Amino acid sequence: MPPIMSVTNQGERLQKVLATLGLSSRRIIEEWIRDGRVTVNGQPAELGVRIGPKDLVAVDGRAIDLGGQVAAAAPVLLAYHKPVGEVTTRSDPQGRPTVFEHLPVPPVGRWIVVGRLDVNTSGLLLFTTDGDLAHRLMHPSSEVEREYLVRVRPLPTAATLGILRRGVELEDGWAKFDRIEAANASDEHAWFRVALHEGRNREVRRLWSAVGHEVSRLTRLRYGPISLPADLRPGQSRLLPPALVAELKRRLDPQHRS
Repeated sequence: MPPIMSVTNQGERLQKVLATLGLSSRRIIEEWIRDGRVTVNGQPAELGVRIGPKDLVAVDGRAIDLGGQVAAAAPVLLAYHKPVGEVTTRSDPQGRPTVFEHLPVPPVGRWIVVGRLDVNTSGLLLFTTDGDLAHRLMHPSSEVEREYLVRVRPLPTAATLGILRRGVELEDGWAKFDRIEAANASDEHAWFRVALHEGRNREVRRLWSAVGHEVSRLTRLRYGPISLPADLRPGQSRLLPPALVAELKRRLDPQHRS
C-alpha cells in the first residue's frame, strides 16, 4: 500500500521538487496542481503539500522518478560556449547540430535552456536543471541584463546610435539598447558592446536592422552577473559554482528584490 500523502511540515514542497527536476517552472506546476493534473500517492495533490522520498508522484498519470533527490536536489547551472552553426533546440528537422549534443549528463532531471541564441549567434548560453530558476532568469519582470559584442556595417553615425539608445518601434513593440559602447572600427564595419534587459527573438539584430545596419557577427558575452569564461572554447561547457547559483536564486527571489 502506498504511503498516505504527507500533510506535515517535513520534506520539500511538491511544486519546488518538480521544478527542480526540470519539468517546468514553479508557477506553471502550481497551475497543474490547481487543474488536478498532479497526484501524490494516487490522490489529487494540493498546493503547499510536502513530499518525501517514498511518496509516489505522477503528472497526467505518468509516474515521476524523484531519483532520491527530494530533500537533497540543488539547482545546477551550466555555462556553454555556443558556436555558430548550432541550433538551440533538442532536435532539428534539417539535421543541423544542436546545443544539447555537447552537454554533459545532468546530475538530476534534464537540462533546460535559459533563453535562446539563433543559429548564427555564438557565445554564452546557460542551462539549468531547475525550471523555476530558468523561468526567473528569462521572465521580463526580473530585468536580467544581456550583453553582446556585435559587428555591424556600414559604419553608424552618432545620430544613429542616439536613436538606438532612445528606442525604435519593432513589430512586437518598443525596444532600445540600455548601453552602447564602441569597441573597434575599420573602413567597412564597427564593433560595439551593447546591453539590453529583454530577451525577445533576435532583438539585437532587429534593432540594428531597423536603423539600416546589418549585423555580420554577434556574440553574447554576459547573462546577468554571469560572463562567458575567457578560457571556455566554443563547444565546451562548465558547471558554475554552487555558491554563485545560490546567490543568483536569492537575488531573483521576488521577496529579496527591491
